[in-house]
Amino acid sequence: MSLDFEGKVAIVTGSGGGIGKGYALELGKRGAKVVVNDLGGAVDGSGGSLTAAETVVKEIQDNGGDAMANGANVCKQDEVKNMVEQAMEKWGRVDVLVNNAGILRDKSFAKMPWEDFVTVVNVHLLGSALCAHTVFPIMKEQEYGRIIMTSSSSGLFGNFGQTNYGAAKMGVVGLMNTLKLEGAKYNIHTNAIAPTATTRMTESLFPDDFKDKLDPKYIIPAVIFLASEKAPNGEILQAGAGVIANTYIMETMGKYFGTDESFNAESVAEHWSEVCDNKDARRPLQGGDVAIKHFETIGKTEQNK
Repeated sequence: MSLDFEGKVAIVTGSGGGIGKGYALELGKRGAKVVVNDLGGAVDGSGGSLTAAETVVKEIQDNGGDAMANGANVCKQDEVKNMVEQAMEKWGRVDVLVNNAGILRDKSFAKMPWEDFVTVVNVHLLGSALCAHTVFPIMKEQEYGRIIMTSSSSGLFGNFGQTNYGAAKMGVVGLMNTLKLEGAKYNIHTNAIAPTATTRMTESLFPDDFKDKLDPKYIIPAVIFLASEKAPNGEILQAGAGVIANTYIMETMGKYFGTDESFNAESVAEHWSEVCDNKDARRPLQGGDVAIKHFETIGKTEQNK
């Protein structure tokens, strides 16, 4: 089964280097017309240059593909709007959005300047939301779209010194969880990738003997899959070192305490192990599933009295 992108148009943010460059090159190789978006700034988001994006475009074109460079800041609405309009004017559609642009400003929470928290959240979360919001009506009209959020194990599970980054990376999962519902009837699938790789942003985090195994190229197959017509909807894929795993949120069946005066904080503390018992734990697929499960727990408890 070959996953080709002939006739498809893809926007890849932050694709002037690192993992994003790999995504753009592979999409171009598979026939997609690619908007190579990159602000061209430093790891912390400062500065900017279109040179990196133009270099990737040339590489795609040299390999027989079609691409255009764009230096939009994903946090600025007018620039994102212009980027999407340019793609529409040139190619008439947008089929794939890979939200990959990001910055790091790591520091423990107590020592972190508030500006660094806001800036990182703006790029990763609001930038992803803005790009998705701009292409969503186009995808809805054409009844096809693939949106990929970039999450992280730092957001899903935490990482010291990355409260800003972690909050944003869990935030894009919440964004994905609702977009998967709103886009489903229009064949718009929204998923997330949580990559583990050595890039300019992460090269200092891993020991040297891990770096070869954590080459960014091992993330690319998962993202190409999520960008394709075969993509699932509403999944979080962990990818790194040749491993692909699925991550999702589970909820225990819980304990029904009743609603009389005996239900208090002390009773929760006393029965905490029952609350956390993961036997028969489930994966809710939307918010309403939680309430349904609660009433199922109530029903089972009442039947066993």
